[in-house]
Parts: sequence; structure tokens; C-alpha cells
Amino acid sequence: MVLRMPPLTFNRMVRRSAISSINAYQRYLSPRKGFACPHRVLYQGKSCSEYVKQTLSSQGLLVAIRVAPKRFRACGLAATDLQLKGTKQQGGCIVIPCCIPI
Repeated sequence: MVLRMPPLTFNRMVRRSAISSINAYQRYLSPRKGFACPHRVLYQGKSCSEYVKQTLSSQGLLVAIRVAPKRFRACGLAATDLQLKGTKQQGGCIVIPCCIPI
């Protein structure tokens, strides 16, 4: 008896590619960018990239597409809050800047 894997659907393929891209960002780019995710710094939780990656893994592509812009807006507000508090936090989201309107 030969076990066959289910065909890779477009949704699963895109989801895997997105997760792989986030993994690469977290491993190679994020440690070298010189600042941390403002949302993570302010609220002591997950970074935006980790939040989106976990959403992709647990809830799927469509949910991640829906919640990511909300998270990036919240990250932009967190960056503003940190600046107002005088925290030495620079920058924001690099891949999708949290400071632009989404």
C-alpha cells in the first residue's frame, strides 16, 4: 500500500511560502535592522512578524490577510506611543511599514 500526500493547494502553497519568508526575515534581517518591533516593545508580547506567522499557521491565509493590516496599524500607534514616552525606540515594521496608511 502506497500512502499518497494530498495535493498542495494554492492556498497551502502561498501560506507555506509566506511562513518561509517570515522565517527568513526573522533569522537574517530582523536581528540586523537595529531596532525591535514597537508593538512587542510596548506590550511585551509577540512581534508583528511572529503574530502574522502564528496566525498563518493556526488560522490560515485569509485570516492572516485580514488581521495583518490591523496589527501593523497598532504597531504604528505603538511606535508613536514609544516616541511620546521618550523611549529610545527607532523604526517600525520593515517589510510592511506600520507608519503608512493601510
